[in-house]
Amino acid sequence: MGLPARGDGYGKAHIALEGGGDYKAAAVTTATAPTEAADPVPHRGRLLFSLFALYVIWGSTYLAMRFALEGFPPFRMAGLRFLLAGGVLFAGLRLKGQPGPGLRQWGASTVTGVLLLVMGNGGIALAQNLGVPSGVAALVVGSMPLWAAIFGAAFGQRPGRAELAGLVLGFAGVALLNLGGDMGGGVAALAVVVAPMAWAFGSVWSRRLPMPAGLMTPATQMLSAGVVMLGVSFALGERMADGVPPRALMSFVYLVVFGSLVAFSAYGYLLRHARPSLATSYAYVNPAVAVLLGVVFAGEALGAMTWVAMSAILVAVMLLARGKR
Repeated sequence: MGLPARGDGYGKAHIALEGGGDYKAAAVTTATAPTEAADPVPHRGRLLFSLFALYVIWGSTYLAMRFALEGFPPFRMAGLRFLLAGGVLFAGLRLKGQPGPGLRQWGASTVTGVLLLVMGNGGIALAQNLGVPSGVAALVVGSMPLWAAIFGAAFGQRPGRAELAGLVLGFAGVALLNLGGDMGGGVAALAVVVAPMAWAFGSVWSRRLPMPAGLMTPATQMLSAGVVMLGVSFALGERMADGVPPRALMSFVYLVVFGSLVAFSAYGYLLRHARPSLATSYAYVNPAVAVLLGVVFAGEALGAMTWVAMSAILVAVMLLARGKR
């Protein structure tokens, strides 16, 4: 799923969606860009690559998770992934001279990291491990802005007419997914529904917590969530496969390097050099990319009701974003 919520040092953000089961997690944000590293003239090639990274790389992480789960148990895979990515990012920031977070900031990062990554991303990994197709997981994560609007209302942000219409349409899409049977049942269905709820609540709540500045927020969230997920893995008795298949290992490396580090850096570049609406437009594209890749490369057969549900959820997200603007 998507990106962890950002602290004030990275610009105020309205979280609407952060894509799928991955550290991008599924959030449409309307953020102001940090000013300290902005170049006078953005490089066209870098802008295009950044858009490619957000649209394709983040959209592909659902399929990469499915392949990685062929050799890694869900919480072990996610825990190692975020511990490695968070450790690299944290070390790089410290080497560049950024001060380390204080105790209260570590506490806030741990709480939001558990909500966003352990319950959010970990829930998607668990659901996919129990048989939920990667495309369906992406679609359900696409409902995150619906929950964000509800939790935002609880904090005093009353939705307008367009947002209310988006809420009704979006939840109708999720209901269609459930009726079509693609969400599975039991623990799988519960995990895939709770994941975007936890991500949304963590995103909204993080705006009221003392988060670290700038990129130190996702670094500390990934580090703390990685430790917690490894603890959950050991508590559940997860065991690695006898010999990790090459495809699973390559997918895991892809998630660490491209899904977390490259794509997030591209997201930050777009926030600094492009309109927020362009930087966050990946939220409308990721579910469709994930569905397409799942059908082509994993043979996931999705019924007509799932395609209708995808259309409803995407239109609902657009209505929510338009209402906020």
